Amino acid sequence: MIPAWIADMDLPTAPEVIEALRRRAGGDLGYPAWLTDPSAGPLAEAFAERMAGRYGWAADPALVRSFNDLNQALQVFLHTCTEPGDGVALHTPAYHPFLSTLDIMERPLRPIQMEPDGDSWRFEVPDLTGCRVLLLVNPHNPTGRAFTRAELTELAEHAERHDLLVLADEIHADLVYEPYRHIPFATILPDRTVTLTSATKAFNLGGIRCSVAHLGHPGARKALEEQPPFVYGSANVFGVEATVAAWRHGDAWLERTLALLDRNRRTIAARLPETFGYRAPEATYLAWLRVGRPGLAEVFEREARVRLNDGADFGPGGAGHVRLNFATTEPILAEILDRLVGAHPIG
Repeated sequence: MIPAWIADMDLPTAPEVIEALRRRAGGDLGYPAWLTDPSAGPLAEAFAERMAGRYGWAADPALVRSFNDLNQALQVFLHTCTEPGDGVALHTPAYHPFLSTLDIMERPLRPIQMEPDGDSWRFEVPDLTGCRVLLLVNPHNPTGRAFTRAELTELAEHAERHDLLVLADEIHADLVYEPYRHIPFATILPDRTVTLTSATKAFNLGGIRCSVAHLGHPGARKALEEQPPFVYGSANVFGVEATVAAWRHGDAWLERTLALLDRNRRTIAARLPETFGYRAPEATYLAWLRVGRPGLAEVFEREARVRLNDGADFGPGGAGHVRLNFATTEPILAEILDRLVGAHPIG
């Protein structure tokens, strides 16, 4: 079985990160100085440096808070800033744990449907009356779309009109291919935006359990400050060490990895027949494939011995699709594609 489903890389971690973890493991494992004031620690500073240097966004380190992972951060802000019954607008198909979160927390989904548009995707914003939150996943998972400034500006206008809190999941920001660009939503609508991100996707650190939130929205800051100080925990010293090393010293590794991923996304286009409905992603290492009918993820697992995500789990617009993780070596990707074509009923 080749596991090509969950979104982490089948590639080595950056040596700069490994070395930073070795130094930490052989040194001080006591309470960090930033435990009671994470906004003054190295994580907040490294985040602000990266946002300024890579995206031209002057993020304020004093507004940064740490969490174990991005899903936890999302749930914290939904819990503290909304009530059951408050609607949440989200581009669909959507990252399935977010859909589960909305269902469990009783925050009704308001789909912003992604539709095929030539080699890319488009969307039209529906009436958002009754929504309290815009949950913006940019770059988008699973389609791999990097939203344009015009699209983000349109979303900002809707957020203003409907008085929305914007929770901007930008975890795939560092995984955008030329000539596309990532634009932080906080550069367009700073006072309404809580930016959620992590080094885990771009630097293959899924088990590190470290994410950050930049609290541009004053109401979100106030709601979080009113909670008991340790109720949501904080990042651990290894997570902070790895993240800071990745953001400050890992870009050479990232550029080499992006070159491989870029080749891989183009290989998929060259190798898969049109019956798979593949549109090369503008970002991420995830391919969203239209396979024609529901249930083919199970067929591919059974007959091709390749495990994929079933598109039906991604909500509206997901049925009849599968999601393929192509963050692997070129020989393994070639084997995956051979197996999928051989097992596809109309491939």
